Amino acid sequence: MPLCVTVFGGTGFLGRRVVRHLHDAGLGARVACRHPDAVPSLFSREVSGIEAVYADVNDDGSVARALAGAWAVVNTVSLYVERGKDTFHSVHVEAAKRIAVLARQAGAETLVHISGIGANAGSASPYIRSRGEGAAAVLDAFSSAKLVRPTVMFGPGDAFLTSLLAMLRRLPVFPMFGSGATRLQPVYVEDVAEAVVRILRAPAASQLYELAGPRVYTYQELLRTIATSAGTRPFLVPFPFSLWHVIGYVAEAFPSPPLTRNQVELMGQDNVSGSDAPGFEALRLSPQPIEIMFSG
Repeated sequence: MPLCVTVFGGTGFLGRRVVRHLHDAGLGARVACRHPDAVPSLFSREVSGIEAVYADVNDDGSVARALAGAWAVVNTVSLYVERGKDTFHSVHVEAAKRIAVLARQAGAETLVHISGIGANAGSASPYIRSRGEGAAAVLDAFSSAKLVRPTVMFGPGDAFLTSLLAMLRRLPVFPMFGSGATRLQPVYVEDVAEAVVRILRAPAASQLYELAGPRVYTYQELLRTIATSAGTRPFLVPFPFSLWHVIGYVAEAFPSPPLTRNQVELMGQDNVSGSDAPGFEALRLSPQPIEIMFSG
């Protein structure tokens, strides 16, 4: 019987890829989520043996049940828009700590916690601050936990490259975030998922990993690269961050907002690997460039 890995957020953009890579590696995956009935439709028939269980990360009992008998745990849960009781602090700090505490009590050998490049407990941004505070809370509760900080992720169905591509195809004039000078190092979501599995299987390795793509772009360079791949040449116009914040505030009123204020805040700072923490090379992986999205 394969070792069981409980994946919180296993139906999300990164989480469902982690589940597939676990399966490919011969490990058992338990998807812990609020809507387990929806899990079978997310995975092909070839991905057998996936267990789906109900879990609300705000509830001790359901989290503990999802962790019972797990060899390892992966927490991919994140929040971009606060709704009611689901706040950045409740999800990124309190829930992350809850999972870590209960994983340790359940006897899990390894916990991989997904954070993000730029997470900073001292940031003025509630979103960025909560990611930093959450990582600290996890290590406080599960001292041997592994922290994974990816740069902005791209892949089919993402909220980044896919939406940029669609807008660049439609708009002859494209407003940039500020002057377009923010530096980005986009990383392929499948590469991050494979890295998580390798980290799980390398218990003696580093405690912190920064996962970034093979190339650093300015935002303007990235837009031109995407536009060229799409066969379009929009006119790129600088647009002040102050106005983007207003747009993000208004957009958050929609059920599925195309832009949020925290996304604007993230675009105001460089999103590149900037520490000595190991990355893909330590895991013997070569990250894919964004051109993989336009091939075939």
